[in-house]
Amino acid sequence: MRTRVKICGITSVEDALTAIVAGADALGLVFYRPSPRYVAPEVAAEIIAHVPAFVTTMGLFVDASEDDILSVLAKASFDFVQFHGDETLTQCESLGHPYIKALRVGNKKGGLYGEALRNKMKEYKTARGLLLDTYQKGTPGGTGERFDWDQVPEPSPDHKQYIVLAGGLTPENVAEAVESVRPYAVDVSGGVESAPGHKDADRIRAFLEAVRHADSKLDL
Repeated sequence: MRTRVKICGITSVEDALTAIVAGADALGLVFYRPSPRYVAPEVAAEIIAHVPAFVTTMGLFVDASEDDILSVLAKASFDFVQFHGDETLTQCESLGHPYIKALRVGNKKGGLYGEALRNKMKEYKTARGLLLDTYQKGTPGGTGERFDWDQVPEPSPDHKQYIVLAGGLTPENVAEAVESVRPYAVDVSGGVESAPGHKDADRIRAFLEAVRHADSKLDL
């Protein structure tokens, strides 16, 4: 099974089309205002209007209210909600919209690890995917730092959740990540940028090529 690729933090039609032409499976739109990758719903709607069939769009929120999310959805109809804060299972399910849940992987100094991580993964039983990102105190994500990939548990056989690996991925290390973790998908933002919120076409292409190369080695 090939590794899916999500390019997150898309802020323009140009960057969206660059990622799509390179072979991205999904695009992430950030609706968290403190982020340098934030997009207004009206801009997101224009981007989504240029996305062809079979490319998934995801709206990223951090501890947003249900009303705020529904307000954005009314203007920019994306396919999945990505909950990237401390949202509970009840909050994630309350929208009645397909979702993935981000969990922040850390160590004894903070974040989720070991049994606590495994238990939290089981908690979000209705998530279509579990995105594992790097824990950094006071930052919900987008740190540009990778965590210890040995922390990624084997998927539980009693649920159908899929692992999306994020956190400090770049064209230079994503092949190693795919070969080491064998996630269902990888998620990149800062690792393919020339500046925060501005994607670099060459780095996007290099990232996709590295993933494909790693997949071909695993198929041998």
